[in-house]
Amino acid sequence: MSEALEKVRGVRELPLFPLPLVLFPGVPLPLHIFEPRYREMLEDVQAKNNMFGVSYFEAGETGDEHPPSGHVGCVAEVVEVQTMRDGRSNIMTLGVARYRVESYVETGEPYLVGRVEFFEDEPEDDELLNARAREVLNLFVRIANSVRVLNDERGSLPEIPEASPERLSFLVASAMEIDAGVKQEMLELRLSSERLGRLQGLLAQVVGGYEERARMHTIGKGNGHGGKKINFS
Repeated sequence: MSEALEKVRGVRELPLFPLPLVLFPGVPLPLHIFEPRYREMLEDVQAKNNMFGVSYFEAGETGDEHPPSGHVGCVAEVVEVQTMRDGRSNIMTLGVARYRVESYVETGEPYLVGRVEFFEDEPEDDELLNARAREVLNLFVRIANSVRVLNDERGSLPEIPEASPERLSFLVASAMEIDAGVKQEMLELRLSSERLGRLQGLLAQVVGGYEERARMHTIGKGNGHGGKKINFS
């Protein structure tokens, strides 16, 4: 059993926090807690295991009041709490493990509680996963370096910690500026190879554009400083 599943072992009912965002395992998520029902939820989880579920939900999008049964979300573990005098809180959470909501539970609490089952990616061929992970990491680093150039950041890109293909896929998916619905689809996938394949396709579509913009930005900065001028006429 993995460390993540070990952490949620024995948990069958989970307080749920519907939000218009997607949380991935291993990814930090800061939250501002201000609604009375979620203040109460925070107090309750702090008294138990410091865990609640983050479920992707766009209020008003379908007319529903909460995500449907069967949806997939990610457990958030509360790792830091800063409580203000008026009762609001700023908290830092960390994604732990994915869950599927089997049903909602009537508890009398003002917040949602779901009966959940937890899951991880299915086993696959290590050679295939490592190859795809290297391809995704290479594309991601190329884009990240281009963004640093565009932002005039000096120095090299900070070293990316070594991660398993599954964890790498979550980190890259979280960092990408893509539609939350697409991120939700990636969260639900149970094959790392499939998630990495989708990420590779998305990154490959934009890497050339980022590198070209970075190249032109570098040329533009050289204008008037010994660099070749560009004639736009």
